Amino acid sequence: MTKRFWNLFKVSPVIVAATFLVANSALAAEVNEQVTNVAQLSEAQDSNSMSQVTSVSQFSDVQPTDWAFQALQSLVERYGCIAGYPNSTYRGNRAMTRYEFAAGLNACLDRVNELIATATADLVTKQDLATLQRLQEEFSAELATLRGRVDGLEARTSELEANQFSTTTKLVGEAIFAVSDVFGNDRAVPGGNPTQDLDSNTTFSDRVRLNLLSSFTGKDQLQIRLNANNTISNAGVSGTNMTRLGFDGNNNNSVVIDKINYAFNFNNAVRIKVDATNAELYENVNTFNPDFASSARGALSRYGRFSPIYRQGQGGAGLTVTFNPNGPISLTGAYIARTANDPTLNNGLLDGDNAIFGQLSFQPTKAFNIGLTYARTYQTDLVNNNVNNNLFQGTGSTFANNPFGNNTRTESNNYGVEATFQFSKLAISGWGGYTTTDAQTGVNAGADADIWYWAGSLALRDFGGKGNVLGVIFGQPPRVTGGSIKNVAANVNLDDDTSYHLEGLYKYKVSDNIQVTPGLLVIFNPEHNDANDTEYVGTLRTTFTF
Repeated sequence: MTKRFWNLFKVSPVIVAATFLVANSALAAEVNEQVTNVAQLSEAQDSNSMSQVTSVSQFSDVQPTDWAFQALQSLVERYGCIAGYPNSTYRGNRAMTRYEFAAGLNACLDRVNELIATATADLVTKQDLATLQRLQEEFSAELATLRGRVDGLEARTSELEANQFSTTTKLVGEAIFAVSDVFGNDRAVPGGNPTQDLDSNTTFSDRVRLNLLSSFTGKDQLQIRLNANNTISNAGVSGTNMTRLGFDGNNNNSVVIDKINYAFNFNNAVRIKVDATNAELYENVNTFNPDFASSARGALSRYGRFSPIYRQGQGGAGLTVTFNPNGPISLTGAYIARTANDPTLNNGLLDGDNAIFGQLSFQPTKAFNIGLTYARTYQTDLVNNNVNNNLFQGTGSTFANNPFGNNTRTESNNYGVEATFQFSKLAISGWGGYTTTDAQTGVNAGADADIWYWAGSLALRDFGGKGNVLGVIFGQPPRVTGGSIKNVAANVNLDDDTSYHLEGLYKYKVSDNIQVTPGLLVIFNPEHNDANDTEYVGTLRTTFTF
């Protein structure tokens, strides 16, 4: 190998870089040419063939004012290693393919070898080689740094590939630590005057969830969730579900698989989700309360998360289908069967507790979203070893959740409207709902009850720091306001008074993975009974995500 060739070989990266820059020009978006007939197809195929040119003037679309004109002129007229299209175009703004890069690079290297082999001194001079060598020496530090970064990235990529959890599955974790206490004078009762003091102890509890999220096509997701929790509901102390926390639940921190589902798309026009167990509507549809819907990073209370209509049919197996999921108008339909896996009488996929759900969502912009929601539910009063009916899954008054007493099959029609207004750092959300329910069997067969509820929330984002949220939630939990049923247990007609839910919280973002949320929940007239004293729940929740 001659010294002259060795010097040229050392500076070859500069030639490669020049070839790449000229061939790719500004790396603009590729121009897509529509073909409407056979003649145009033939022309397009011919134009995609490349042929050698000897002068830059042969390119009809290259002008002296182009930023790469001189470089292109040198490579074409001095080295003769740039090809163009038969229609006399160079297409400098077109993104090149890997094949085109390889062809251009190979042509230039062949030309260099030819010049060296024929010792054509007037084309490749010592001055040219000295200039290229000077450029290489001047940028040697930058090239060394770039080479080191590439080597580092390759080593890091190899390490990640060798130690990755799975090629199809990623692990997403969440842990909650919570300190909480209930305050008040007397323990709430559904009707009449309270007779027991509210004796409560400060608690420290946790909840841990590990999600295994797998994708097989890039547009689907299999979720398997492991859950461990020891947060005991405070309703036993306060006397009402209205004080419950949004993340409560207790399995003594035993790890259980509490959720399995699979979701996939059809051409981005239809989204289908199949829940094998623990189906929950609020995880499958938009609940229109973006700042407070999450149990780990949203509202502290159970009622403050979203409208109770999304708790209909909670648990069991289900199917949710959303049409036009990414469009301004979408339609969702769902069916949930809470005892789908039970083959005994009055259970199973069709004969047991079930809910039929539908929602029309109008989301023209991020600033304004509105939803119209309907759910029809059927409850047999025989779920999970004779657990009583629970129309709103533990939100609202005791009477509203089970107005007809035990051993009664019920049907209910639930109607809801939800909306969200988002203005930069301010978000206002709200919901209202109406339920009419009928007793099908039991001593109250033929009776009916009307139930209303509503709430509104305000979120001030980035308050006191980026990622922080100051929130206030106010509303009325589910309350029986009409119908032919009487609250026999309380010996009163309906829920004669009105409870109000007031919650204030501050979500403080410690880091991308840690959030601390102190807050206070106030329940006025618990159980819709103004004889009950106001109750308070103070909570400090810390959430870790990983």
